[in-house]
Amino acid sequence: MKFKVEAVCLAAEKGVQKHEVPEITLRADHGIVGDAHAGPWHRQVSLLAEEDVDTMRAKGLELAAGAFGENIVTRGVDWSQARVGETIQIGDVLLEITQIGKECHNHCAIYAAVGDCIMPRQGIFARVLKGGTIHAQSSGDHRLG
Repeated sequence: MKFKVEAVCLAAEKGVQKHEVPEITLRADHGIVGDAHAGPWHRQVSLLAEEDVDTMRAKGLELAAGAFGENIVTRGVDWSQARVGETIQIGDVLLEITQIGKECHNHCAIYAAVGDCIMPRQGIFARVLKGGTIHAQSSGDHRLG
C-alpha cells in the first residue's frame, strides 16, 4: 500500500506537541536522533494519517503537523488496516509496527491543547529495523501481512 510522507516532526521532551522539521534521521534499534522517544524500546517512532488529522480540523481545530505527538504524518494509507509485525518502508528506512494506539495518560499536553487526542485510536508505533533519513514528500510502502 503506497503512501506519501506529508511531514516529519520531533520533540526533545515526551508528552508535548512535536514540531515539524525538514528531515529526520533514524537509527536502527534506537529511533529518531534527537527525539524524546528514541531508545531501546518498542515505540521509537509514531505515525499518523493526515486524513485523521483532517477529521479533527473539520471540527474547527487549527492543527499543525506534530500536534498529536506524531513523528511521521502520512497521506494515502489507512492505518486502521495495519497489524503488529507488519513493516513500513520509507526510502531506505525499514520500520516494524509494534503497537496500535496508546493510552493518553491524565489528558496530556496534547489533549489539553486540542481537546482530544486521536493517537489512542489512530496512532501507529514502530521500531526502527534499518535506519536512514526521511523528509516530507518521501514515498513509503506499508507491507500487509
